[in-house]
Parts: sequence; structure tokens; C-alpha cells
Amino acid sequence: MRRTRLSATLTALLAATTAAAPASWGSAPGPDHRGGDRTCAHRDLLFCEDFGTLPPGATRGRGWTTDTADGTLTVERHATRHSKHLRVRTEGNGKAFLQVDGLTPPGNSFWGRVRLRVDAFPTAPDWAHWTMVEATGEGPGYVRPLGGQYVPGVGKNLWGVGSDGGPTGDWTAWRESAPATAGVWQCVEWRMDATDNRISVWIDGRPKPELTVSTRDHGGADADFVFPRFDTVKIGWQLYQGDPSPSSYDVRMDDIALDDRRIGC
Repeated sequence: MRRTRLSATLTALLAATTAAAPASWGSAPGPDHRGGDRTCAHRDLLFCEDFGTLPPGATRGRGWTTDTADGTLTVERHATRHSKHLRVRTEGNGKAFLQVDGLTPPGNSFWGRVRLRVDAFPTAPDWAHWTMVEATGEGPGYVRPLGGQYVPGVGKNLWGVGSDGGPTGDWTAWRESAPATAGVWQCVEWRMDATDNRISVWIDGRPKPELTVSTRDHGGADADFVFPRFDTVKIGWQLYQGDPSPSSYDVRMDDIALDDRRIGC
């Protein structure tokens, strides 16, 4: 009888805990699935920041600085997850990036991972273009493995890999099968593979092959798409057009990591 009562009590407690856990992280598995300020505790990565050791209000941390214009970066405590995250806020077409310098990825190739939540994407002007991750280095070109655009023909914001300033010019290879969803936490991964200048993307642990670009399969001109020799990665938010709607943007980010192997969600 005691064993039955104890089992019933444990079952009830487990059910209550599961019901109370936030469901907005998406479906990606793994020990860091719900955040919790432990991503970087026991990991040897090229770069890692889970904001767990930073006080609320902090504007920079170990191994990273900021790049802002009409924007701010602030560490905040999440009321329900009992952890901390980075709040990225910009006005108009401002920018606010966490900047990692001095990277030397082996073979000029690396993986990235970030958990993010965008309060709202732009709905004006048409073709409003935004960037969340940008990689640069020795050689021309701003490579943007994570970004997108408001596409008026479909009335949606769509994820798209992009580039600017390199031999292929300015382009964003958005896809209608990859809509950007506001108001939910997602885990986004990307891979930069220098063997054929290939960028691949995963969302909540699921591959998005339609977002893949490479040397001769990209959204640019006829010239080959070529990586610079990476040494800097920026993670945050930038909108390029003036007088957007909405007029300001809030993005939450957590568990940012870069490595020469896949980190996972």
C-alpha cells in the first residue's frame, strides 16, 4: 500500500513538473534543451556564452564585445526559466551585435548555435532585410548565415542565407518553405564549410536543406561565392531599411556557441 501511494505521488509530481515546463523552446532534444545556464559549464568550445555568470544588466562578457548603433544589449533574468539571456533591442534600422573577435577556426570552417526569440519581424517597407549572424575576416565579403527578408509577394518574413561586399555582391537567398516565426523560442544552428564555401542551416534540430548555399549554388551573380578567412562573428540584430514597421525590435538570445564540431541543440 505504501509503495502504491508513493508511486502515485511521484507520478503526480512528474506530471506537474512537465506541465509547468516551458514548451516554447521547440522540439530539439538534448541536455540544454530548456536553457538553464549550463551550456558552457563543461564544454571546451571555440566560443560559448550562456549568460549564467553575468549579472542582470551586464552589457558585455568574457570573450565578446559589442557593436551597436541605435541599439542596446542587456543581460536579463528570465522569470519562468530561472536563467538569464541576452536582450537585443534596436530602434528603426539600428543594429546591436554581440561581437566575437580573434577566431581561428580550423580549416576556416565552423559550426554555430544560438537559441533565439524575435518579438516581431518587419512588415514594412517591402523587402525589409534583417541579419542575425554575420561573419567577416581577411578578404572581402560579409557572410550572413542567418538572416532574412520581408517578402511582399507572400506577405511573410522568410529565412535566407546572404552575403554582401564579396565577389558575388549583395544577395539573400530566402525560401518560401522557411518562414520566420515571431514570438517563439527556437534553436538555430549553422555550418560554414570552407571546402566548397557551403552554408547549411538547422532549425530546432531539423535540417533546412533549401537554405543551403555553396560556391556555385547561391543567390548572387555569376561569380563564385567565396568565404573570407574568418576571424569575427557577430550575433544579434540589424535592419537595413529606414522607417520600418514596427519602429523598434526586441530579440532574446541564449546559449550562443561556436566550434569546429556540431554543438547540437
